[in-house]
Amino acid sequence: MFVMAEPEDQTEKNQKSPDGPPTCSSLTTKELQQNLKAVKKNNQLVKLVFEIPSTRIIEEVLSKYVVYEVVVMRSGSFDSRRVSVERRYSDFLRLHRDLREEFQEELEDVVLPRKLLSGNFCPEAIGGRRLALQDYLAALYAARCVRRSPHFHRFLTQPEQRRAHGLLRAGRFLLAVQLLQDVLEIEEKLLPWQNPTLTVPTLSALAVCYRDLKEPERAFAAAQRALPPTRRYGLDRYRASLLQLLVDSGYELGRPVAQLQEELTLLRERGEVTSLKELVVHEFT
Repeated sequence: MFVMAEPEDQTEKNQKSPDGPPTCSSLTTKELQQNLKAVKKNNQLVKLVFEIPSTRIIEEVLSKYVVYEVVVMRSGSFDSRRVSVERRYSDFLRLHRDLREEFQEELEDVVLPRKLLSGNFCPEAIGGRRLALQDYLAALYAARCVRRSPHFHRFLTQPEQRRAHGLLRAGRFLLAVQLLQDVLEIEEKLLPWQNPTLTVPTLSALAVCYRDLKEPERAFAAAQRALPPTRRYGLDRYRASLLQLLVDSGYELGRPVAQLQEELTLLRERGEVTSLKELVVHEFT
């Protein structure tokens, strides 16, 4: 039943409480300026910085190539966790082609450094390419369309997601957790601009790993973090599977799960509930 709230007494609302914050009329110009500065600081979005501090040459039986270490950091605040991924030039080229196909006009002035026809492995060429690719990432990130594009987060996380899920399917849960934690860290840095459900698959995979590692507390925590966006954005297939894991782990940990069980029952009435592990192992194949 919907109950309409009674309108507030505006006279009482506008009166200054002796214990409340001062009204604008009681503040000096200097105090107003300080308050405005504090509000602007709190509302300012944390930006990301991309650095390519190092490279290495990989030699295989039939190929030789350079990989670039890409570090993702928050600017304007101390970033306690340094997370990096390694990418080849071909990965940058694929990203560039995907983005130009979708945002040709917006990225007209963003140029990917060209591949050299010879001398690719001399230190001077590698050093120049490293700095040029770093500038390229900065130019991409400056474009709002890129910050919000799924192509951008896939470039930074998809190879690690695939390796982590391959390890998970092979039962190598500890190694999978290490990769998934790095992926999650990058995804959380990207979240202000990306789809709010971005972290759900990663948190779900972590919950499965922790469950199989006999760490129910961590499994419960990961699933609990993943659940709210599935509710808000209608990801019912993840929502039901997460609820099932939360109920099972909650019973094991002695947590109150009555509300979770009730929510799960309602979802079950709409259709069959797949186990979270079965759902996760089919991701990133």
